[in-house]
Amino acid sequence: MARVTKSVTAKAKHKKVLSSTKGHYGARSRLYKTAKQSQIKSLQYAFRDRKNKKRSFRSLWIARINAASRDMDIPYSKLVKSLDEKNIRINRKILSDISISDNATFQKVVKVAIG
Repeated sequence: MARVTKSVTAKAKHKKVLSSTKGHYGARSRLYKTAKQSQIKSLQYAFRDRKNKKRSFRSLWIARINAASRDMDIPYSKLVKSLDEKNIRINRKILSDISISDNATFQKVVKVAIG
């Protein structure tokens, strides 16, 4: 019976890892062992940053709403409290978009909330 070698599967495995680390610096894109470590770390970073992206976007929306509401002499915290008391259900992403694209509508929303 013929001897079974792992050359085909090993070559495919190495090729897969090296192609996934194509843009990495130096040996991380050329040598299998370091490329494998780099690939694992990059996937960890990707997982972590998918969670952090949600955090950073929410803080961006809050900063935009705060800037727009302070133009009307109302801090963000008071605006959100007023919106909650009046049962105006509008999320921060939409409120941020309104404050940027349609300032007149944002002012109306603030007046209804405060008023």
